[in-house]
Amino acid sequence: MDGVSSIAALLPADWESGRFLGRVETPAGPSPILVEGGVAYDMSRVAPTVSQLVEKLPLNAAAGVALGRLDSLEQPLLSPVDLQCVKACGVTFATSTLERVIEERARGDAGKAQEIRARIEDRVGGSIRSVVPGSAEAEALKALLIEDSLWSQYLEVAIGPYAEVFTKAPVLATVGPLAEIGVRSDSTWNNPEPEVVLLVDAGGAVVGATLGNDVNLRDIEGRSALLLGKAKDNNASCSLGPLVRLFDEGFTLDDVRQAEVDLLIEGTDGYRLEGHSSMNQISRDPLDLVRQTLSEHQYPDGFALFLGTLFAPVQDRDDPGRGFTHKVGDVVTIATPRLGKLVNTVVTCPQATPWTMGIGGFFANLAARGLLGNAA
Repeated sequence: MDGVSSIAALLPADWESGRFLGRVETPAGPSPILVEGGVAYDMSRVAPTVSQLVEKLPLNAAAGVALGRLDSLEQPLLSPVDLQCVKACGVTFATSTLERVIEERARGDAGKAQEIRARIEDRVGGSIRSVVPGSAEAEALKALLIEDSLWSQYLEVAIGPYAEVFTKAPVLATVGPLAEIGVRSDSTWNNPEPEVVLLVDAGGAVVGATLGNDVNLRDIEGRSALLLGKAKDNNASCSLGPLVRLFDEGFTLDDVRQAEVDLLIEGTDGYRLEGHSSMNQISRDPLDLVRQTLSEHQYPDGFALFLGTLFAPVQDRDDPGRGFTHKVGDVVTIATPRLGKLVNTVVTCPQATPWTMGIGGFFANLAARGLLGNAA
């Protein structure tokens, strides 16, 4: 198994030339950092939270306290967001759209998936991949599928005018790189969802990107879309990191649009699965997903937005026809050259480190450190 245990192993190939935003755990508590020229700076005396630091960008990192080179940092990295809402978009890729339909038709029973997959793919696979969501062609395809009794709520958000946007995790509940990531103890059909995640400021501007794992419980959500909250929001079920790469002349939203995201799952049983996701196959542009998130809502602390995933594993792990599901001890690595690696180890949610610092405790910590006067 490829061991990853240090910050240096998580960093992008060109990390010394990029600008990054994140959080570290210090003996006093969590602190926001900026990285410039390969050096990490503690910015807590400039802005005590990442959300407030974002609102002060562009900012010279040297206004903070130098912690040393990023690749030799002793403080562990936390999830790079704090007060931001964590939002997620679903079924934004054709392949994952069809898998959601399969889950629904199988009523969360992995044993029925193979037969349903062949039938659905044969009937609608090519059409779903070519149609523009919300277009006249999409409406015509919808009418045909309704006539054939193949319509699904997942197809509605895949090709209809409205994207699926949901809240993935409470504020401060996300975990960072090298942390345990949780799968519900009562789930028997699940998988990671490797995604690119945008960071958006209070004014709606996209300031950077990171990697995320939007853990998916196929059996629970497949029983009913009304179980989405139970399937998606659980202890340690959302990871982000390693850092947010800030947009600049060398890294732009076009780099996100063309990103190639790799997935590696390594089990303690010797199991190995590799996957790949190309962002240029997304059916809705990232800025359209941001616009839809903001269309009827405001986010005064900003938000992080998962853009969806192409990855939907169908390779059998144990029983023929049942596809993939996690086992405790799986190491999940999500990687792309410009954003680095997000590595987490799978446990059940009750086994994962409990979430203990909520918003009240977070601000009590900042007050005890004398940082709240820097919040303006």
